[in-house]
Amino acid sequence: MDWCYALASVTGSSHIRAGTRLQDAKQGFVVTAPQGDSRFVAIVSDGAGSAEFGGQGASIVCRTMTVQARDYLRTHADLPDNDVIRSWLDIARDRICLAAARRNTTPREFAATMILLVASAGEIVTAHIGDGAIVARERDSFAWSVLSAPHNGEYASTTYFVTDDPHPVLRISRLENIFSSLAAFSDGIESLVLDSVSGTASPAFFTPMARPLDASLVLGKDLALSKSLASFLAGDRLNERTDDDKTLIIAVTK
Repeated sequence: MDWCYALASVTGSSHIRAGTRLQDAKQGFVVTAPQGDSRFVAIVSDGAGSAEFGGQGASIVCRTMTVQARDYLRTHADLPDNDVIRSWLDIARDRICLAAARRNTTPREFAATMILLVASAGEIVTAHIGDGAIVARERDSFAWSVLSAPHNGEYASTTYFVTDDPHPVLRISRLENIFSSLAAFSDGIESLVLDSVSGTASPAFFTPMARPLDASLVLGKDLALSKSLASFLAGDRLNERTDDDKTLIIAVTK
C-alpha cells in the first residue's frame, strides 16, 4: 500500500490581528517498515490559547512524536503498542518540563493537545489528548466515519492537554484498516466539519478534499496540493466562519 497526502497549517485571523504566532503544529510522513511496507503517520498539536508558550508546547509535542514514531517504525514490524505510545508521551512531557524550567515557568504554560495517527495496510492506531479529531473514508461504502472524536472538558471551550497533572487523559484506539482516506485536524475547523449534534463527519467537506489526492500521481507528500490546501484554509470562506488557527492533514491510499 502506498500513500499520497497533503497537509497545511495556517494562522487564524484572530492571531493575525493580535500579532501572535501560529499555535498549531503538524507533521505527516510515510515510513518504510523492515518488511518493506509503508506506514502513514499524522501528528497534530494545538497550543492552548490561555498558555503563554502554547505554540512552543505544540511544537515540542509534534517534534517528539515525529522522532519517536520514525525511529520505531523503521525498526519494528508491528505498530506501537499502548506502553510504547505512553513512553513517547512521557518523553514529550519531560521535554516540556525542561523548556519550562529554562523559562522559569510551569509546564502548564506550554499546554497543548495531541493527535497521533499511525496506519499500516491492516491496522490503524490513534492516540488522542484533547480536541481536534480523526476521520476516515471507508474503502467500500465511501462513507466518512469519526475514528477519534474531540474530547472537551467539563466546561464550555475547555479541553485536555499533554501537560495535565498528574496524568494526561490519553485515549488510544486500534482499528482494522478498512479505509481509503484518513484525515486529522485541529479544533480550528471542528465546527465546520463535524455535526455539533451527532458528531458525524461532513462528507460535503471531506469528499472534495480527498478527490484531488485520489487523482494525484504523487506518492508521499503532494507539495502542490499542500500549497492549495493552505490557500483554502487561509481563505475568506473559512475565515468568515472561524478565526482560529486551522490545521488539516489528509491522506489517501494508492
